[in-house]
Amino acid sequence: MGAERRLRLFINARIVVSFLFLVSTLLLKYQNSSVEYERFQPEVVRLMATSFLFSICSLLSLRLRKYTLFLTYLQIIWDLSFVTVLILFTGGIQSPYSFLYLVSILVAGVLLGRREAMYTASLCGILYGALLDFQYFGYLAFIGLSQYDAQLVGASQLFYNIFFNLVGFGLTAFFTGLLSERARRSEEALQQTSIDYDELAQLNSTIVAHSQTGLLTTTVTGKIRVFNPYAEELVGVSQSDVYGRNIESVFPQLGGLWQMETGSISREFEYQASDGMRMILGYRAASFNDSKGEPAGYIVNFRDITAIRHMELALKRADRLAAVGELSARMAHEIRNPLAAMCGSVQLLAAHGNIDESDQRLLAIVTREADRLNTLISDFLEYARPNQPHPEKIALHGLIEDTCVFLAGDSCFESIEITNLVPAHTEIVGDANQLRQVIINLLYNAADAMSDGGCIKIESRLLLRGANGFQKAPAVQISVTDNGSGIPEDTARHLFEPFWTTKSNGTGLGLAISYRIIEGHGGTITAESPEEGGCRFVITLPAA
Repeated sequence: MGAERRLRLFINARIVVSFLFLVSTLLLKYQNSSVEYERFQPEVVRLMATSFLFSICSLLSLRLRKYTLFLTYLQIIWDLSFVTVLILFTGGIQSPYSFLYLVSILVAGVLLGRREAMYTASLCGILYGALLDFQYFGYLAFIGLSQYDAQLVGASQLFYNIFFNLVGFGLTAFFTGLLSERARRSEEALQQTSIDYDELAQLNSTIVAHSQTGLLTTTVTGKIRVFNPYAEELVGVSQSDVYGRNIESVFPQLGGLWQMETGSISREFEYQASDGMRMILGYRAASFNDSKGEPAGYIVNFRDITAIRHMELALKRADRLAAVGELSARMAHEIRNPLAAMCGSVQLLAAHGNIDESDQRLLAIVTREADRLNTLISDFLEYARPNQPHPEKIALHGLIEDTCVFLAGDSCFESIEITNLVPAHTEIVGDANQLRQVIINLLYNAADAMSDGGCIKIESRLLLRGANGFQKAPAVQISVTDNGSGIPEDTARHLFEPFWTTKSNGTGLGLAISYRIIEGHGGTITAESPEEGGCRFVITLPAA
């Protein structure tokens, strides 16, 4: 708000107040028959009328813009004079209108600033103190102000009255000036950083607003200018928040963009959103010139390619696992036949009663290890040639709850708390037995990572159609999070490969089988390390 506008607002307010004061005074004239009141009534009425006329003239004089500062000072002087005369006409020390000096100080601070507010406060103190002193010594008896009223209050009380008013005037001037200066600085900063929203709206409506990729432009020094709606949604900040900021404050990986020589570049980088989600952004940056051919800045076009990169990794892993699985399935089938023959022969030998006790122990070891090898081959064949799922609608919360009850008696989960945070209404489509096996595998892995106990949280959320740019139908995302030791980066690359394990007694088939089951359901399973530590497996399955 400019100085002229503030002055106009103040004058209009005084016109209204003067008019209302004048009307109320005239009404009181006919309701109060006190002799002393009647003595001051004509002067007060004339004073109010004069204030009203003065305000009207000041408002009309505002058309002379070059005299705005003079009119402002004139308003302050008039206010001080008006309040002083009003106090004189309404009883001096007994007048209830001494508080109007505070209004004069406030107006001076708002219209002129801190220094003028302090000057006005000083004048108010001088005028009010002199008025009370003159009344106390009887110098104002000629206008009807009784010396007796002031002396009845007492010299000490009179001194305290003047002192506390001076303190009030000073504090009012100080805080008013402080707030006024802050308001002025805020106005100046707002004017300096204002954006031509009309121009940006026109640009967005034609090209930028409907783009399905992020688009931003910068100056030659890297100051952001355009930031389209896709970029706002992806990053979580608005155009007005990033306007004028360096591009490094939004995308640190693009900090050296303005040092690019010529042409364009196409690269990608990992970005962490405000909600903690990590994504891979692919971008293409190019410089552009103004109408004179001079370098004007850079334009960056980017989009979220996380799903594409994950899809590529999944396809590579699937191809590799499919080839290994097919070859290994044939080998496992050939191994099972001689293994069965060996196991049967050993059992026949053990059935004879003329075998030494030491040989009996050796035959028992052979039988036990043969059974273990047969179990391993069965698990591997289940991985290599998984059964086709029989899809049905499943209440996810109930499935997980039943699984947790089933595992409650296992000693592995004695010191582990499993929290089922899946909403009761969440439903998925899948084979309940196979999905239960996946959940059990993940819970056992989490328990192995928390040998000293801990907490496992199972959560879910609904992903709508097209939520990540590639999803064709609604899906449910299930996360199993533990607070264990986490997964090293080199380990994460081999998690779902068969026979790869970090456990001394593990087969390396649990997660591989889980991967094949989820893949058979048309879903995905990934592992990640949350910032707070631990490990999180994320499963995506079709929603019911």
